[in-house]
Amino acid sequence: MVYQPAAGARDLLPNDVAQKRWIEDRLQQVFHRWGYHQIITPTLERMDTLMAGGAIERSVVIQLQSSMDDEELGLRPELTASIARTAVSRMTGINYPQRLYYNANVFQRIRENSQNRQQEFFQAGVELLGGAGLLADAEILLLLADCLKGVRLQPWHLILGEAGITRSLFNAFPAHLQPKVRSAIAHLDRISIDSLPLSEELRERARIMMDLRGKPAHVLEQVSRLGLDIGQKEAVDNLKSLVELLQSRGDFPIILDLSLVQTFDYYTGIVFEVVSNACNQTRVLGRGGRYDQLLGQYHPQNHNIPGIGFVLFVEDLYQVLLSCQQLPQSTPASNWLVVPETASVYTIAFAYAQKLRDSTHLVRVEMDLGGRSAEEMRQYAHDKGIPQIAWIKADGSPIIESVNC
Repeated sequence: MVYQPAAGARDLLPNDVAQKRWIEDRLQQVFHRWGYHQIITPTLERMDTLMAGGAIERSVVIQLQSSMDDEELGLRPELTASIARTAVSRMTGINYPQRLYYNANVFQRIRENSQNRQQEFFQAGVELLGGAGLLADAEILLLLADCLKGVRLQPWHLILGEAGITRSLFNAFPAHLQPKVRSAIAHLDRISIDSLPLSEELRERARIMMDLRGKPAHVLEQVSRLGLDIGQKEAVDNLKSLVELLQSRGDFPIILDLSLVQTFDYYTGIVFEVVSNACNQTRVLGRGGRYDQLLGQYHPQNHNIPGIGFVLFVEDLYQVLLSCQQLPQSTPASNWLVVPETASVYTIAFAYAQKLRDSTHLVRVEMDLGGRSAEEMRQYAHDKGIPQIAWIKADGSPIIESVNC
């Protein structure tokens, strides 16, 4: 019998891990430079935490049953809800804003009739809690751009929407038709719009909403034709100010999309996706947005704390960077191979190897485990790219040999 990983799971071999770590290390460096601190939350959470007041569908969560008290548990399908729960329950009395980042695995249930579909994913992201308004929105998007620069990704563009505007624009349609209008707009399905029982005014409104995607100036001009109320006008003005701030950098490519709908329905303000077109691949590499009412779901007095964040999909970043040959192609080679020539110098050889490892810089040192000739050890060092062999002689003295790798 050949044992394989469970459906939807996979093994990461050393070279896979080295490439994954290359991405994660560079993202972590960016997070640190922006003043963000790592947070680790449980892989296993209560279902009421994971569902975030109904914003996350139960069908997405891989559920488990507690043997202790029949409590419903699940594996986290994303991190934001868990971090919101942690902030409210464990971080009371702290000063805001809180800048947090994570690097973790998440799990999402395979849909029916989907074979070999991945269930475990690796994600890296940030949450800015207690920060509201234009500057917080801009910080998150500029941090996202810095992350992409950190992993040397080009080209990419941001698809930017506004959940509050989008949700309010749908309110003009009859409640029983809103899901169908929403679906038709999300899929650019003009035939469905024409077939729905709508007045000509509402049909035209749906057509305009379907076209609210493109260059920011054009989209903002189009949405102004929809007869906005005071709240909608304010949200549009805020969106315009954000776009102007980002584009003042000159290197921030934006597509405005006011029909953008995210998978998890807890967003209240800007929403966005980052898309890569590098190396002839189009991939969504991450997404995020503002969720000013999510933390209130977990607060005993339902007090809301503003929040905004994003997640980057490490596997998708990996695939793009691998195709562009921007990832290391092998695991790092050891720097030294220490070879005790006789059993009497094993203790000296281990001490010598440890002295090398105790360098202020990372030095990788292997010990030969015996059973090979001198020529076989030289060939081993050559094949593994180890540049130096330290032969520990019978009298305990080291003889250094350079290897032509």
